[in-house]
Amino acid sequence: MAYIHELTRWPEFTWSTQSLAKALVAVRYKQGKHLGKMESLGFDLRTEASLTALTTEVVKSSAIEGEDPDKNEVRSSIACRLGLDVAGLPKPSREVEGIVEMVLDATQNFEAPLTAERLYGWHAALFPTGRRGMHRITVGAWRTDETGPMQVVSGSMGRERVHFQAPDADCLDGEVEKFLDWFNRCSDIDPVMQAAVAHLWFVTIHPFDDGNGRIARAITDMALSRADQSKDRFYSMSSGIEAERKEYYIQLESAQRGSLDITSWLAWFLACLDRAIDASDTMLAGVLHKARLWQRINTRPVNERQRMVINRMLEQGWQGYLSTSKYAKLAKCSPDTALRDIKELLERGILVKNERGGRSTSYRLVDC
Repeated sequence: MAYIHELTRWPEFTWSTQSLAKALVAVRYKQGKHLGKMESLGFDLRTEASLTALTTEVVKSSAIEGEDPDKNEVRSSIACRLGLDVAGLPKPSREVEGIVEMVLDATQNFEAPLTAERLYGWHAALFPTGRRGMHRITVGAWRTDETGPMQVVSGSMGRERVHFQAPDADCLDGEVEKFLDWFNRCSDIDPVMQAAVAHLWFVTIHPFDDGNGRIARAITDMALSRADQSKDRFYSMSSGIEAERKEYYIQLESAQRGSLDITSWLAWFLACLDRAIDASDTMLAGVLHKARLWQRINTRPVNERQRMVINRMLEQGWQGYLSTSKYAKLAKCSPDTALRDIKELLERGILVKNERGGRSTSYRLVDC
């Protein structure tokens, strides 16, 4: 079976508007309701919610590709670029700065045209050393296919399975030009649908040596920001994709080996987005809990060590409980200082001691 980019009418995608109408209306309604909920919050809470969603987006988009950026470095980089407090957060690596730069450019500057030069910049930001691991790659330019056609392959040597083969490198200028012209001029379909089509189209072209998936998801974020007409992000599409990663790749492979009717891909994309918006309610609950706790704490401010440790405990992904040794490690202080800080937080009702004592003594934040 031919790949879709080999079909005569490529890239004239079609789909059943009637089949997708109900799902599109539902997800657009959910988007509007969610954004309305966020707009009802104060500026500080909206900013915190957006920072959390953007951090999740960067981390999960990388996780889909098997990358594992430090979440605190990601948060630090985003906060710094948005002019927010970065106290207690680590200095981000060049790699983290690069992917954050790309995602923020896509979401903060969503109204600006998407150009080849802009895509080159995103790609160069993703690979600041010009390498992927030990391997040198072409950076800030389309792939050349000097080592053979661009293929997505799995399986051991001799038993490889080719999931997909991208268009030849000598076609890329024309392929990307058609994509960009459509993306920048398309106004006859809903922007959420545009996000879904753009994602599949860009991944199919696969114009770079590496990083195509992350760039495709940045383009998706750009289109979704247009749909929301907001620079703030309050949900993470990549979080939804990462949670359904196996199905994501099945849907992509099926769409690329099928016809130019991409109704099935669009239906999955809309359903995944719907679930991603639902999942953001958990994030919002965490943001509200954090705000209530700090409102209580700031009646009599804590010291910088305590502030940093409390913030770490409030972050998504915090695992387990707090102990004296963990506090000392996080705050870079002595065990005696850690114990004094913890006792003060216990007396103020900010920390609660868990039932098990002795060497297993541990603490958790009070519920607000």
